[in-house]
Amino acid sequence: MTADLIEILVVDDDPEIADLVEIYLSSAGYQVYKASGAREGMDIIRHREIKLVILDIMMPEIDGIEMCKRIRGIRNMPIIMLSAKTADADKIRGLTAGADDYMEKPFNPMELLARVKSQLRRYLEFNESGPETDQVIHVRHVTIDTARHQVLKGDREVALTPIEFNILSLLASHPGRVYSMDEIYENVWNERLYEANNTVMVHIRRLREKVELDPKKPELIKTVWGVGYKIES
Repeated sequence: MTADLIEILVVDDDPEIADLVEIYLSSAGYQVYKASGAREGMDIIRHREIKLVILDIMMPEIDGIEMCKRIRGIRNMPIIMLSAKTADADKIRGLTAGADDYMEKPFNPMELLARVKSQLRRYLEFNESGPETDQVIHVRHVTIDTARHQVLKGDREVALTPIEFNILSLLASHPGRVYSMDEIYENVWNERLYEANNTVMVHIRRLREKVELDPKKPELIKTVWGVGYKIES
């Protein structure tokens, strides 16, 4: 994957942090746009071909949680949230709003760059995969077209983020197999999970809200208590 012409938006009201992120991303060859608030950021998203957003949670007027929701209303590109808040509840709020990843401040810029590359790799493969991945999977009331990256719930298309799509495809491609949260993370995020966190659980919950007939009584994505998750054919 080449970084040439890939446009990234950094939204942070702290100019020092925004400038630091820009330095590292620009040195890796990315085109960086910066915004100090949500309104300016949304305007850039509407007028540029932004492929990834790095978004601070704590911003005046409109916070990062609300901006994340607004982005998800129009686009499905990866969103990495930054926050000085470290509580699990804040991470869950960010992921539930639609973020794909979450980093705590202060952060290592090289780690952020690595996560940007990882998210972009999945996103670009998600949108540009060729006919060799052509496969349609039917599971209960859900149809997954892996070539078009399209999911139907009955006859209605459901908008999934790349992470959500990859989790659903992973489980549906291996019906009956139980995947632990570690295995899901390693297969979808393509990296080892070194410490317990709620990332997979939050994405599963968000995915159920979109594809289950009754998210409170999931029949598609089953929980195997103490083990993980599975989809039965």
